[in-house]
Amino acid sequence: MEKVKLAVIGLGRMGRFHLNVISHIENIELSGVYDTNENAMSELSKAHNINTFSSLEEAIDKSDALIIATPTINHFEITKMAIEKNKHILVEKPMTETYEQAEIIASLVKKHNVIFQVGHVERFNGAVQNLKTVVENPILIEARRLSPFSPRIADVGVVFDIMIHDLDIVMSFVGKPLINFEAHGKRIRTNHEDVASALLEFEGNTIATISSSRITEEKIRTLAISSPEAYFILDYATQDITIHRQATSTSNIKGIEGINYKQESTIERVFIHRDNPLKLEVEHFIKCILKKETPIVSIESDIKTLEVAEKICKQIKASW
Repeated sequence: MEKVKLAVIGLGRMGRFHLNVISHIENIELSGVYDTNENAMSELSKAHNINTFSSLEEAIDKSDALIIATPTINHFEITKMAIEKNKHILVEKPMTETYEQAEIIASLVKKHNVIFQVGHVERFNGAVQNLKTVVENPILIEARRLSPFSPRIADVGVVFDIMIHDLDIVMSFVGKPLINFEAHGKRIRTNHEDVASALLEFEGNTIATISSSRITEEKIRTLAISSPEAYFILDYATQDITIHRQATSTSNIKGIEGINYKQESTIERVFIHRDNPLKLEVEHFIKCILKKETPIVSIESDIKTLEVAEKICKQIKASW
């Protein structure tokens, strides 16, 4: 069986999540891990018998592909160095700190003809994939991604941390140019925006509202879409889809104790084959390298999402 020699760069929360799913994917040979925190590497190596590299250069040279799960500030330099050595890349979102850096990466990917994938894990959520097949002509999209505060993310605000997932999903659902937007946000616990809300207007009839927070005690991940045909509600956490449709008839129905009621809508619950989205994401990356699949997200799409996220951040910060 052909295998891809894969290194994981960065042993924080996401890097360890990647290591967990890699062990369940057949076509991967884990070449090793690298992190600037030598204690973290040593502990992981002793606990799980994983090879460690003494430098980033060694990790790149001894691998076919890299998963980059470092802080965002390091993404551009590591990605650039690896692509210039003809290595395939899966980099956690956001791909770079700026739109300008992303354009440089895109030109390098084209020049060296490597597989490049950004970690938009929600694209591999079974509910998202099913919903895209049934939604036509979305009119209003409402995305909410709210989380409790965690000090682990300090280098970017909530827009680049979590809102970017919903920007990617919303823009992929609409598939039309963004013509106007309005954004607001506030600093609460960090030096960056910790809550943000954006209103997006697309060419045609679609309007989207995206709310993001990393100071909300309850974890909420939902997407609601209104269309002329139905109202769709997606829960990312449970991978459930509920569809509300207008009833074909509104005849009176006699209930218990003689109480009459009128059925005005029907509710459908969609059966979803549930799997680990992160595992599916890494599997797709490996299959693209082995030429068994083609990338489902283009780098042009990733750059456009990053550009919109950057503009939202600039508008928010301009009001401070």
